[in-house]
Amino acid sequence: MIEIIGPKLRKFLDGLYLGSGYLAALFLIVILVLILLQMLARWTGEMFTGGPDYAGYFMAGASFFAFAYALNNGNHIRVTLILGTLGKYRRIGEIWCFAMATILAVYWARYAVKTTWWSYKLNDISQGQDATPIWIPQMSMAIGSVIFAIALFDNLVRVILFGTHSAGSQILKEEE
Repeated sequence: MIEIIGPKLRKFLDGLYLGSGYLAALFLIVILVLILLQMLARWTGEMFTGGPDYAGYFMAGASFFAFAYALNNGNHIRVTLILGTLGKYRRIGEIWCFAMATILAVYWARYAVKTTWWSYKLNDISQGQDATPIWIPQMSMAIGSVIFAIALFDNLVRVILFGTHSAGSQILKEEE
């Protein structure tokens, strides 16, 4: 059964992380467009209300959607130097690190989803000039946090079952 589900699940998760990274990149492009529109509005004497607010929303979205992609490409700050000193106990150290990170990420994701839900339920509106329902930009935080928690749990399971993970950078893999 694992031979059938495993490759399909791996392909789905890798696609989820890659799609999350692409969405983060798209959000960065949207920030660029918003900045250019603000500049154009200023040069023409027009008002572009809410531009900085929307840029901030997209920046938060880009950050949260990039977490899982960055983790699986070795771009997160890790404790590799400390793990390297553990010698034969390195795998135990990696399990501990991924377990703690997974617990914290699940905790964060739970409250990000809960915050977004309550903002929706209470019809919370941003305090800026844009007056956007705040749950809309908070959704990127909630979804990105959930994807990041999934990525950490995925790496934890891989370390426990197979002794490997995808969170190491290419430079560190070559040195080992």
